[in-house]
Amino acid sequence: MRDEAVTQIFEAVKGDGRDFLFENEAKELCGLYGLPVTRISVEATEEDAVRAAEKMGFPVVLKIVSPQVLHKSDAGGVLVDIKDADGVRSGYKRIVENVKSHVPDAEITGMLVQEMAPWGTEVIVGSTKDPTFGSTIMFGLGGIFVEILKDVSFRLVPITRTDAEEMIKEIKAYKILEGVRGKPPADQEALVDILLKTSSMLVECPEISELDMNPVLVYEKGAKIVDARVIL
Repeated sequence: MRDEAVTQIFEAVKGDGRDFLFENEAKELCGLYGLPVTRISVEATEEDAVRAAEKMGFPVVLKIVSPQVLHKSDAGGVLVDIKDADGVRSGYKRIVENVKSHVPDAEITGMLVQEMAPWGTEVIVGSTKDPTFGSTIMFGLGGIFVEILKDVSFRLVPITRTDAEEMIKEIKAYKILEGVRGKPPADQEALVDILLKTSSMLVECPEISELDMNPVLVYEKGAKIVDARVIL
């Protein structure tokens, strides 16, 4: 039986008349299932964002929070590797100007301050709901590679540990995860854990129509989910 906090997230979203979760809500949902999301804080003002960044520790990432801006990068709503308080102030203003330029009617409800995760191997974990078979789970290389190479594996949920291990090894670029040209191998056990916990979330949350966690940065030890998108 799922946690009441999970139900409260979906009820709040539906109460707002939205069919998607803001990124902070999506990461809160993922966190309730033990998924390794980056630390975040949503702030209403520029100075609140500065205080949140100082508390979190630099460098940080800034992302727009707006119901009209689902694809934040396309609207200039993301800035990365911000190293100090002045950078937060100028970045805040720049993002607001960018978004207003791209989406004039955008309602800006806040600014998401996020820890800047260190570089790692980029993978994607996602899901779509098939009208006949139900929810699927997808794994592949993340970032720009998923669109260019389309090197992914699929299963219906729920999946087993064996399914998760096979999904990882099925992609053509599996050797990248094993470590190539001096790069350390990716923590495959962390990936298996993410796939299994995501499967549990999809089973317990039939409200989810689409899920996109991209990129997930995988390290020699552990992983971090940098971006998460959930459509109801």
